[in-house]
Amino acid sequence: MADETTQRTMLSAGPERPAPRSACLVVIHGEGLGQRVDIGDGVVRIGRSDDADLCIPHRSVSREHCTVWREGGACRIRDLGATNPVLVNDEPAGERELCDGDHVTVGESILKFISQTSVEAGYHEEIYQLATHDALTGLYNRRHFCEIVDKEIARAQRHARALALCIIDVDLFKPVNDRYGHVEGDEVLRRLGAVIRAHVRDDDVAARIGGEEFAVLLCECGAGDAEAFAERLREGVAATAFEPGGDRQRITVSIGIAALSPSRAARGSLMAAADAALYRAKNDGRNLVRVQD
Repeated sequence: MADETTQRTMLSAGPERPAPRSACLVVIHGEGLGQRVDIGDGVVRIGRSDDADLCIPHRSVSREHCTVWREGGACRIRDLGATNPVLVNDEPAGERELCDGDHVTVGESILKFISQTSVEAGYHEEIYQLATHDALTGLYNRRHFCEIVDKEIARAQRHARALALCIIDVDLFKPVNDRYGHVEGDEVLRRLGAVIRAHVRDDDVAARIGGEEFAVLLCECGAGDAEAFAERLREGVAATAFEPGGDRQRITVSIGIAALSPSRAARGSLMAAADAALYRAKNDGRNLVRVQD
């Protein structure tokens, strides 16, 4: 198991590369400026609701304002009877096909449709990656992770699904930086990011949320399954060969877990509970997993 984990980490391709270009809508004016939603195989819901695929939290936007989906080789949009009708290039949308460069008015916000064949799609993909991902590890950055957590909490509450958060901290990382320097310390963090990426499922959300602090949001996962995941990850990190400055070092992590509950129904309370469990893991001796009751 240790050899397998080490090999998977060594053969990792490194930071994630952008996925193949997809058609998308980008907010270019008003509330939600800079937000983007990709249009894939499913129906994209746009509205004020917290669990909308593109949430625009403004009073001018209905809870379920419009939907966008792929049909054949094109994308279509449908107004869901919003109080402020959806406009495409300043004309009522009703239901229609979208063309590259179309401006879509949703309440007081304006979105731009970028087709997957557009040259602009590639440029925007690079900007989007820079804005949402940690450059060192290729995992999500803290800001984008928080946005996803808010959305997944709303989705879990709406559909009565389980959700768990793991916060991961590298044990005794400062001595590594002090002895070998920040360049070697960054390499340790990069490799740790690869280990985390090798352990998460496609539906999970992994991020670097601080200097040597990481987080994983486990969708449709309760506390018991989250603890089992965290133990596998902890063991995988401990079994990985880290060699800062050419010296083989055993790097370990401590992990705190909190599951969504009525008393942790918002990102702040959920993260605070996971942090409290992390502190217990540190105080109990490090290289441990602890779950907040």
